[in-house]
Amino acid sequence: MTKEYSSVGSEWQQVRAELYTPEEIAECDLRVALIGEFIKARHEQNITQKQLEELSGVKQPVIARLERGTSIPSISTLIKILVPLGKKLAIVPIDAEVPSWK
Repeated sequence: MTKEYSSVGSEWQQVRAELYTPEEIAECDLRVALIGEFIKARHEQNITQKQLEELSGVKQPVIARLERGTSIPSISTLIKILVPLGKKLAIVPIDAEVPSWK
């Protein structure tokens, strides 16, 4: 039996909570925040994807897929990309203030 969904009268947060587990939602939110911060850092430094390829050793198509959200990079790939941008990954408590991406 499949569940019928109607966009009439439903808000995204409600539908999202019905379709996905809290863990899936947290993973998606984290990925969106990470990609957004990555793109922001690259743009703030006026670095093209091609220039970032030269600085990081990560091929431009990989960088493009990461920015589109169509691939999930390994931690080592993320680090290779973030270091030339002067950034690093950090683990912080969940209740710490995070950028609003919702």
